[in-house]
Amino acid sequence: MSVETSHFKVANGDMSLIKTQSGRYILVDINITASADDKDEDVPDVGAQLRNALDRDCDGRLFVDAFLLTHPDMDHCSGLQNHFHLGKIEDWSPEDDKIVIREMWSSPIVFRRASSTNNLCADAKAWATEARRRVEMFRQDKDIEDGSRILILSEDADGKTDDLADILIKTGETFSEICGVADDSFKAVLLAPLPVTDDEDEEELLSKNNSSVITQFTLAKDDTENAAQYLFGGDAEVAIWEKIWAEYSETPEVLAYDVLIAPHHCSWRSLSHDSWSKKGKDAVVSEDARSALSQANDGAIILASSKSVVDDDNDPPCIRAKEEYEAILSEAEINGEFRCLEDEKGDKPLKMEITEHGPKVASLKMAAAISSSSALGVEAHAHGCGSDLA
Repeated sequence: MSVETSHFKVANGDMSLIKTQSGRYILVDINITASADDKDEDVPDVGAQLRNALDRDCDGRLFVDAFLLTHPDMDHCSGLQNHFHLGKIEDWSPEDDKIVIREMWSSPIVFRRASSTNNLCADAKAWATEARRRVEMFRQDKDIEDGSRILILSEDADGKTDDLADILIKTGETFSEICGVADDSFKAVLLAPLPVTDDEDEEELLSKNNSSVITQFTLAKDDTENAAQYLFGGDAEVAIWEKIWAEYSETPEVLAYDVLIAPHHCSWRSLSHDSWSKKGKDAVVSEDARSALSQANDGAIILASSKSVVDDDNDPPCIRAKEEYEAILSEAEINGEFRCLEDEKGDKPLKMEITEHGPKVASLKMAAAISSSSALGVEAHAHGCGSDLA
């Protein structure tokens, strides 16, 4: 079975789909805007692209096995209510034909920190409501079925997750289960959100630096367990990356990547405390944050999920961040490549095929073949009809 990732062209936003060797689909963030849904707008129809990439279960429902939301800003969760089924699985409607989320991967402490500094958008609030519903279902009946599952990423404040040990992943832990089933074709290390603290100043710092879920995914291909490593960092900014390096500088392998989704849409704020618009070329990089983001494997790709990066005062994306990432990739023995999704040809997602020797960007012809195969359902997923969905 093919192993691949798809990275959708959503301007300054994030949206990636991972397909594992076991046939599982893991969705990381979405940014399906009203413009993307409008046929009259010259914007990639990423909602339709996502639907075409997925399979249906035996009851005819499109599904993702897991949906990881790294950060509750609008550009990470837009389109949730319009495109995904929320609520009891038995209430799914064939007329609406929305995508089922078999298992949510959600971090209440990230939401708590985000809501302390910003008003959450409607889709973020809908996510939080659905997450609470699933947690309450678990508390009432620990034998939860697909479509109502949830994994809690990192402990919440005030002991709110103390009774959720069976569905709780603590920061620093590694997990390799999807929908309650062990899966040897992938593993994930939860690097952040950083654990909750009683220090108000520390919590304020984490909130202001866009506390996010940071994960290192490792994907298997055939007999190669570590065929590809991906690092997702949401919108995490410089202070968080500095703390990540302080925690993991002696075990940098957990930060290693073949593909890095440049945090916060290639923002300079992930690499520096200095304002790019105010200091320009005098802005100074944080060496610790840079170190955390420098653990590139040979031939690594740093991918900016952003608009085109141009030499102006905008941030994100920021030309100075792009230059720093290119410098990282030019270092000895890496020989990597920086790419920006906006600059890729056409409107289709950028697809990477995972080989035993790492991820390879699919040619347009190969990407079309992969999309056609998925849309036509050529590859049957063993877990699709064996689901315990209602």
